[in-house]
Amino acid sequence: MNTESFRFYIKVRTALNIEARTIHDVLHTVFGDEAPSYRTVARWAQWFREGREEIEDEERSGRPVTETTPDNIEEIRSIVNDDPHVTIAELQEHTGLSYGTVHRILSDHLELIKITARYIPKQLTDYQRNERVRICKENLSRFTEGGWRLSDVITGDESWFFHQQTGRKVSNAAWVAKDDPPPTIIRRISLLLKLYFAFSLNQLVLF
Repeated sequence: MNTESFRFYIKVRTALNIEARTIHDVLHTVFGDEAPSYRTVARWAQWFREGREEIEDEERSGRPVTETTPDNIEEIRSIVNDDPHVTIAELQEHTGLSYGTVHRILSDHLELIKITARYIPKQLTDYQRNERVRICKENLSRFTEGGWRLSDVITGDESWFFHQQTGRKVSNAAWVAKDDPPPTIIRRISLLLKLYFAFSLNQLVLF
């Protein structure tokens, strides 16, 4: 198995959200000393998570380190500020810089890392939050006064209607400063208000 085949395997397994340590252990079990080291696997897995597509080595055309000029750094900073989810491949296309140069600017000069967004289950409007508080207080008052009992509830059901699905974890990853918390993304955004019906023996409770 040649080097590019190992890299292709790492790329596929990384796309399936398999950790670099697991990928390395499998390769080492099958190929022994021929398998790449853990550091190599981890490095390529990181590059693939950040958006790299190529498995071949970059062409060494003798480009000078002066590609990391202030103008290039500011150009990449501007693109990332406009779209924190941009990939290194897209930055290469926008700027014409090599993969290594873009990666060096992001990590060394801008001190950015790309991490997966933290999911938030739901996004409620102010009206929905206020309604939940009002209804809970109303039901608590009924329960306290003896006008409504939890034992009256027979069953309940709820329905959500969605107009958007969240993307894969890789597509939701964003560039952030090394000390910043991960960005957040709403897992599902409701198209209609959420209604919860609880059927009781003597009344219908609407949430």
